[in-house]
Amino acid sequence: MADEQGTADGRRLRGQRRRAQIIEATLTIVRRDGAAGVTHRTVAKEAGITTSLTLYYFATLDDLLVAALTSITDTYTRRIRRLIDTSDDPLGGLARLIAESGGPGRERALAERELSTLAARRPALRPAAQGWRDNVAELARAQTDDPDAVEAFIALCDGLCTSILLDDREADPEHIRAVLGKALPGTGR
Repeated sequence: MADEQGTADGRRLRGQRRRAQIIEATLTIVRRDGAAGVTHRTVAKEAGITTSLTLYYFATLDDLLVAALTSITDTYTRRIRRLIDTSDDPLGGLARLIAESGGPGRERALAERELSTLAARRPALRPAAQGWRDNVAELARAQTDDPDAVEAFIALCDGLCTSILLDDREADPEHIRAVLGKALPGTGR
């Protein structure tokens, strides 16, 4: 019985690794060629596997794109959750996270932004795309109970991320923190 369990666990682990490999290949293509460049064939080639294997793990192109976007938003979710739960200055932490879009996190932020925008045309992507906005809203609600301020804060964060990507330069987290502080009553410095 223990041997069967070990075999099942080994297969599950290999399957998780393969899924992660396919998702990472998808993100590589989105960063390099845009979402339009993603097909099962291009992902398989990037991952060095057969197309049938990508189809085994992700039956449709939407399944593949949702998994890629979810992997990004899950990372943001964990980081924002830590800011909400443990940070003395969650807005400062969020400002640093947003600023990464102009530096070391640029390629991943660009892929997330492109896939999130694609969600306007591909409804299957919408729940994953909504993840960033939901997390930013939760952080804002920890600072204020004004629903209009929360909505403005979400729009501001989306706009800042887009602006940083369009400027194609390093972003100043202190400046971003100051702007975020003005959007939520009582959080400015």
